[in-house]
Amino acid sequence: MSPATRLLTLALVATVALAACGSSGSSSSSSATTATAQSGVAATGCQKASKPKPKHAKLKAPPMTIKRGQKLSAVVTTTCGPFNIDLDTTQQPKTVNSFVHLARSGFYNGLDFHRVVPQFVVQAGDPLGTGMGGPGYTVTEKPPPNTVYNRGIVAMAKTGIQPPGASGSQFFVVTAPANAGLPPDYAVLGKVASGMSSVDKIAKLANPRLGPPGGEPIEPVLIKTIQVH
Repeated sequence: MSPATRLLTLALVATVALAACGSSGSSSSSSATTATAQSGVAATGCQKASKPKPKHAKLKAPPMTIKRGQKLSAVVTTTCGPFNIDLDTTQQPKTVNSFVHLARSGFYNGLDFHRVVPQFVVQAGDPLGTGMGGPGYTVTEKPPPNTVYNRGIVAMAKTGIQPPGASGSQFFVVTAPANAGLPPDYAVLGKVASGMSSVDKIAKLANPRLGPPGGEPIEPVLIKTIQVH
């Protein structure tokens, strides 16, 4: 599958209903069990977990509290281990500000990695767990035209009809061997500074039956906490 095709799939499936975030409609995941880390470790080295129940969010965009150039990092602790993101407050302060607000409020705690695309990205941050949800608001901050999405880059997902740099709560980590081949349309949150091995564990849970477009991993992977320092 070409990068352009995978981009289209990412745009259409990953975040298409961000415009409808906060909806009170029913979800096909409503019968999912409560997210609870269970005893034992899977063969992948990840802790066993259950698919979380969907959460409907309708939040307001936070005030700007992050200063441009401020040094910040986020430790994302998952059931497959932790990874650390150096947040890009220099070029994407509004995007980082929103992410930090959500992280510090506990918004991400217990959400799952709902989409794994082989050799491309792993994606999380949807309160519905379907790729169709968000926090109830969007932030728009167009990335620089020379932005390249190399391995380890963390960026915000958006729909194909949203403007460049639009984001809600869903984010993805590039797992492609090198450049993911995406155009500069996705606001960059930062880059994985350490713990890429944990991201790779998540990537290895891609469901082979789903093929190149990817989808839910073969085992649930949860975000335990995101701590910003």
